Amino acid sequence: MNPDTSPLLPVVAIRYCTGCRWLLRAAWMAQELLTTFEKELGEVALQPGSGGVFQIRVDGELLWDRARDGGFPDIKQLKQLLRDRIAPDKGLGHSERGG
Repeated sequence: MNPDTSPLLPVVAIRYCTGCRWLLRAAWMAQELLTTFEKELGEVALQPGSGGVFQIRVDGELLWDRARDGGFPDIKQLKQLLRDRIAPDKGLGHSERGG
């Protein structure tokens, strides 16, 4: 398929505070999202920030904000939020089972 004619896939951006040393957390979340949504995502970007920021956006729309939402999402919660936004019919397997 010609990349110029393929539909644009959603882009996730994870903005993290460098002073808080949250790069590893952001990178791990990016890896998890890319693994789970390998066919549904076009990109996951890591964006250095400051001031305690930890935000996750999908195509510019705020999905999670550490200050607004009270901390960090657990990965199960994050995958469900992203799935609901970009691929509502996708099953998440073990991430959907249990508490």
